[in-house]
Amino acid sequence: MMDSASAETQGFTLIELSIVLVIIGLIVGGVLVGEDLIRAAGVRATITQVEKFNQAVNTFYGKYGALPGDLNASVANQFGFTPRGQYAGEGDGNGVLQGVNGNGPGANFGWVAAAGETAMFWVDLTSANGLNVNLIEGSFASASPTTPPASSVVGPALDNYFPSAKIGGGNYFYVYNNNDSNSLGNSINYFGLSAVTTMSNSIAGCGWCIASSPGLTVKQAYDIDKKVDDGEPLSGRVIAQYVNGYSPGAMPFAPSAAAPSADTCYDTTSEGYSIAQNDGASVNCALSFQFQ
Repeated sequence: MMDSASAETQGFTLIELSIVLVIIGLIVGGVLVGEDLIRAAGVRATITQVEKFNQAVNTFYGKYGALPGDLNASVANQFGFTPRGQYAGEGDGNGVLQGVNGNGPGANFGWVAAAGETAMFWVDLTSANGLNVNLIEGSFASASPTTPPASSVVGPALDNYFPSAKIGGGNYFYVYNNNDSNSLGNSINYFGLSAVTTMSNSIAGCGWCIASSPGLTVKQAYDIDKKVDDGEPLSGRVIAQYVNGYSPGAMPFAPSAAAPSADTCYDTTSEGYSIAQNDGASVNCALSFQFQ
């Protein structure tokens, strides 16, 4: 018979240790799989947002003959939308979404996102005659076609101006046009997706621009691009570009270098996402989606 001292010093058998290791492995594997599922769900939800935005734009254009935000004064008044301004970029119906860096002539720029057509884009998709038209989720009635907010907008207050991205990470959607001047040639309207921190008139003298930075991991950006487009950061309908601040350089591309690194979204040699670096977990990317 085993005495009490022998019982106290008896350890686990190899079978018991094996069972414990198997259980630990299952737990760790379950956690990792769960994290992958959460990431994949965020990617799918964000892609769905872009699809719904494009559908809403097409529905709006079919009914009113203009892009949201770009309605001219007579059409806006006829259908009960917020009255437009008198200058270009404040509702002119030319199909080019521009913001206004001050209420006056020649102040319309594609990368100004806090006043003008770019700001009114989201208002028109949600509000008319004081009612929510429900073309997209949310309500964005705070913006103006002529006048920016009276003070800087930060934190949760940004939710009154831009839809937050389902992927999280402080990312918001906004619209802009890739033309950095008042010339309209070769203009492309985009949905931008990046981590917006501020709307302010103190960004290098811009009234009113947004401050933002890359808010997507390389893997998130690659997965979105691959599912929606060609999986390449510099070609196709999805590119690794975003809006930040005032021209010049108001529409930067995400960080890059000749060779992939933990600090790059893509490399300029192969022009591919830096997906093999740090398992694609580095937050280095932002994206833009061409209107469809």
